[in-house]
Amino acid sequence: MFRASMPQDSGMLFVYKTPQPLAFWMENTYLPLDLIFIGQDGRILNVAANAKPLSRQPILSAGQAIGVLEINGGQAATLGIAPGTGSSTRDWR
Repeated sequence: MFRASMPQDSGMLFVYKTPQPLAFWMENTYLPLDLIFIGQDGRILNVAANAKPLSRQPILSAGQAIGVLEINGGQAATLGIAPGTGSSTRDWR
């Protein structure tokens, strides 16, 4: 990523063609992020809050995920995003 900051209302969305267990890391990422793993039905599987910058430790989805949304660290809690809540996009295919 090689970024030291990200605008508050911005994020990065990664979408996959088929549901699968996903693993991300924070190498080359200089700011804490919340990683929001999304299931095919649009529900949040899990949130990895305030992921540690520059860490090579894998951050895993809690099941078969179709997407990951990365936002600024702490923003998921502020927005009420938690496992089991829905996302605005229902069809991730």
